[in-house]
Amino acid sequence: MANVGVLLLNLGGPERIQDVGPFLYNLFSDPEIIRLPNPALQKPLAWLISSLRAGKSQEAYRSIGGGSPLRRITEQQARELQSSLRSRGIEATSYVAMRYWHPFTESAVADIKADGIDEVVVLPLYPHFSISTSGSSFRELQRLRQADPAFARLPLRCIRSYFDHPGYIDAMARLIAREVQACSTPAAAHVFFSAHGVPKSYVEEAGDPYQQEIEACTAQIMQRLAELVGHGNPHTLAYQSRVGPVEWLRPYTDDALNELGEAGVKDLVVVPISFVSEHIETLEEIDIEYREIAHEAGISNFRRVPALDTDSTFIAALSDLVQHALAGPEVNLDQAAALPTKVKLYPQDKWAWGWNNSSEVWNGRLAMLGFSAFLLELISGRGPLHALGLL
Repeated sequence: MANVGVLLLNLGGPERIQDVGPFLYNLFSDPEIIRLPNPALQKPLAWLISSLRAGKSQEAYRSIGGGSPLRRITEQQARELQSSLRSRGIEATSYVAMRYWHPFTESAVADIKADGIDEVVVLPLYPHFSISTSGSSFRELQRLRQADPAFARLPLRCIRSYFDHPGYIDAMARLIAREVQACSTPAAAHVFFSAHGVPKSYVEEAGDPYQQEIEACTAQIMQRLAELVGHGNPHTLAYQSRVGPVEWLRPYTDDALNELGEAGVKDLVVVPISFVSEHIETLEEIDIEYREIAHEAGISNFRRVPALDTDSTFIAALSDLVQHALAGPEVNLDQAAALPTKVKLYPQDKWAWGWNNSSEVWNGRLAMLGFSAFLLELISGRGPLHALGLL
């Protein structure tokens, strides 16, 4: 019987306050998060942005206990999945590969090789494919395979996304149903889906299927929810966590909350649709920031649906996905990461994904402006970084 490695891909998060700055630096060093026309500017700009954002981010992490629970939850999911697969007769070992914090992808790959795994199933903990999540993690695996002949020889099967898997849909709908039925008038409760946003150019010019998958997923969840509770509910889909000067997918979560308040909505059931684990975007951004916005807008009953974490229906759905991947044709990294269209590239960057040309120009200008300001401050000894104690 083959020894199967199941590689769970996730973002990662700082576990301690002192990890916040390095984590942000790793995040903004990724060209799938911020793409620049000159790669030499990537790390200096990442340092600048992470330095400027570290203080505010540290405050956010302090508000949820001092660090992200993402690693702990992901490792629990890995154990539950491993147990589920072995109960089905699959000799599987689960590994966690975080993109921007420990345990990094390189560490997981080293463990897979040391354990003598015969084949690997790559399972992103992102139900919906996006350039900036699954795509970035797939790219990192491609880099590691190119640099490591032993890893490159290992058979690898990828799961691209599973936004429409019946088990995932059912797990989400059941969690939502509990919160809807807890409202004073369940049929009038407004179901509010908040997905992590991406730049609009990813979808319109790079062919990122993220928005399409989020919308299709939301429709299927609402259909299943109606079957569970016996009635339909009004619902809204919005996008959160935008950063930078470019336009992201709309409507933005904060704007949509204000509009619902103005419309007289009182009972709101908030669903973190693109998150399968509790972390900073659910525990701080939704539970604290957006809850306050909702209350100020007149929404009196703000109920947040918990993330899936180790929900048994969700773990069973992940097991189904792995089992199906092992029984079906091999899907390699190139196939899993494929996009229908590609943006024009700068000559020094052969990777096919990124922001559109105008965004890249503006990113380049912003990088040059920021880096020039940083150099000027170093020379003059005065400026915002000194005022913040960062220099």
